[in-house]
Amino acid sequence: MLKVYENIQKASIVVGKEPEEIILVAVSKTFPSEYIKIVYELGQRVFGENRLKDAVNKIQELRYLENIKFHMIGHIQSNKVRYIKDNFALVESVDRTEIADAIGKNSKEINYIQDILIQVNLVGEEQKTGVSPEDLYRLIDYIAQTRRLNLKGLMFIPPFTRDPEDNRMNFRNMSKLFTICQNKYSNIDNVSFDYLSMGMSADYQIAIEEGSNMVRVGTKIFGSRN
Repeated sequence: MLKVYENIQKASIVVGKEPEEIILVAVSKTFPSEYIKIVYELGQRVFGENRLKDAVNKIQELRYLENIKFHMIGHIQSNKVRYIKDNFALVESVDRTEIADAIGKNSKEINYIQDILIQVNLVGEEQKTGVSPEDLYRLIDYIAQTRRLNLKGLMFIPPFTRDPEDNRMNFRNMSKLFTICQNKYSNIDNVSFDYLSMGMSADYQIAIEEGSNMVRVGTKIFGSRN
């Protein structure tokens, strides 16, 4: 855990940022609430989950922990949107209008405004979810008209590679796309490109060097998954 913090600090220095500008999401998916509590006691406050129903059970168990926050980072099925409610500080994996619409309606029912990121499939991997760069602006325009959603930025999962350096250019291109969106949508009330979520256990330092300000690290914190 401390090593992850140290590496974030080193990467931040490379790009002239303060370490506090980088949000670390400890990816706790598949691990029980007891593990989350241990990491929380080490100072971590933001955790990432990818299965809605399982995550909600853990969130309910840990609500008593002060300032703990959860991000939804996995693919969302329309029939499970009801589990989002007000359980997640941020939903990082919105990738189509149907899900944006479903989350917006669900938020309206409980009088809540949900913060979200759009997941982008930058390189067109068939096995990955995410909106294509070509369809991204259409989705942003749709969300901009939704009163119960706040769009806070973009999320990206790079292709698997044995050498993390192989994804440096993908991170760089994603950062360029993020900057274009920042400039294009600078005057819309519920759209603010504050966060670029990219980088995981194998490559989070490279991602930070290429513009990420939110990284999702699991294995380097919790160990290997079963």
